[in-house]
Amino acid sequence: MENKKEILEKKVAPPSFIKLAMRNMVRKGSKSISHFSITFLVLIGILILVATIGKPNIPV
Repeated sequence: MENKKEILEKKVAPPSFIKLAMRNMVRKGSKSISHFSITFLVLIGILILVATIGKPNIPV
C-alpha cells in the first residue's frame, strides 16, 4: 500500500504558469505595472511610426 504522503503528492498538482505569474505580479506590484505601461507605450509608438512611414502619399 502507498503511504499517505505519496497519495497527497499525486493529488496536489503543481501550480500553473498563470498562477505563478499572478502571484509574481501581486508580489512585485508597481514594478510590474510600470513595465506593462512602458511596453504598451512602446508598442503604440511603433504602430504609429509604421503607420506614418507606410502612409501612401496621395496628391490632391
